[in-house]
Amino acid sequence: MGQIHAKEITSEERPTLDEEDPALHKHVFDGNNPVKVEHVHIDGLGRTKDDLVIRHMKDVLQAKTFKEVIQRTGEAKVKLEGLGVFKSVGVFIDTSKGDGSSAKGLDVTFNVKETRRLTGSAHTAVGNNEGSLVLGAKLPNTFGRAESLVAEYSRGTKHSSGFNVMLVKPIGQEFDKRLRGSVFKSSADYAPSSYRETGRGVTLDFTFPSFVGMSELQWEGVWRELSCLTRTASFATREQSGHSLKSSLKHTLTRDTRDERIYPSEGYLLKLSQEVAGYTGGDVKFWKEQIQLQVNKSLFWNCVLSGSLQGGVMKGISDTEVRLNDRFFVGGPTTVRGFNIHGLGPHTQGDYQGGEAFWAGALHLYTPLPFIKAGRGGFGDVFRTHFFVNAGNLTTLDTNNMFAWEDHLQKLRQNFRWSYGAGLVLRIGSIARFELNYCMPQAAQATDSICQGLQFGIGVNFL
Repeated sequence: MGQIHAKEITSEERPTLDEEDPALHKHVFDGNNPVKVEHVHIDGLGRTKDDLVIRHMKDVLQAKTFKEVIQRTGEAKVKLEGLGVFKSVGVFIDTSKGDGSSAKGLDVTFNVKETRRLTGSAHTAVGNNEGSLVLGAKLPNTFGRAESLVAEYSRGTKHSSGFNVMLVKPIGQEFDKRLRGSVFKSSADYAPSSYRETGRGVTLDFTFPSFVGMSELQWEGVWRELSCLTRTASFATREQSGHSLKSSLKHTLTRDTRDERIYPSEGYLLKLSQEVAGYTGGDVKFWKEQIQLQVNKSLFWNCVLSGSLQGGVMKGISDTEVRLNDRFFVGGPTTVRGFNIHGLGPHTQGDYQGGEAFWAGALHLYTPLPFIKAGRGGFGDVFRTHFFVNAGNLTTLDTNNMFAWEDHLQKLRQNFRWSYGAGLVLRIGSIARFELNYCMPQAAQATDSICQGLQFGIGVNFL
């Protein structure tokens, strides 16, 4: 195999070429020349099983021209990198050597370097208007077929904590399906409702693509403990205190065509989820339906118009009451802005009790910062100005007359809350954002906890 050396030459050194000279075209490369890939070598495998990588080499062996060899080795390289078990992947193509080699034969060698057996991490995470420090350890490629065993401990800024051990197994011909199991413990305070929840449980879920979008099937079994945060907690909250056992099945369908998660300019997000608890054991029994829709449209001058809609309904099974920690809550900088967290809806003795049905909608106009042009990889790509109007409502349902849909819709329509405002949006990496808004609530109930003026929020999912 020859070597290629390149350097820039000056105009004085540049020779004069006669384009009609046949010698000029003697060594012109033709990518359509027929070749045959006789051998594919994979060097550097240690704990990785052979069958994990062999499946991605079949297309390389079927290449008929040199152009196809280049294309298919590139595709195989991308697939190997996508397994998450190699630190680096290199490709070397050479003519075949040894007895029986043909003149048109090629050997392709993949030089791989596996990841370390144990890795550690320390990072911050955001969600539900709270920041957390996360310490983790990971065993990549645990059993040699791209599995990963992850253990994480998190501590939040609002007295939340959690520990999670998770095993992930990719399956399928293209590894586009994932089977995941986890054991966890979590604790969090819910000050607007004066309770603290501690959960210990296990989850099993299966994620797979479909012609509609990405689907996830999940079973969760969790032992939950509710305790009052203060001595002044309402009787309704005290009544819910104690232990419960929840076993639920959940399906989530997600279709996401947005060009970006944080600052999308085109596309839409549709998310549908159904959950049923009680049929697989436990004393918690309910069914729940939720929908989330976001549509984005690019306008003039790099402005983006975005509309969002969320809604949900739930009901206890066999005339059981829906528990406090299973209900919907609305309000806060990540949902209906202009209201404090969980500060909208049914209220008893100073504690918000949530509801069995809700809706929330918002219309946003995102614009670049004045006098700063976006799209140059600088300050303008991180910040946006933000104008919004949002509304929503949360209510309880009459469980004795569940199918009186007109009455339920009337309760959701009447006395809805709404607000408008403007602010600044900051991108935090590629998964979260920070908002600082000036909010003007326009319609609220006497028991709502409003936030007029400056309100800041940090999270992953915003209305």
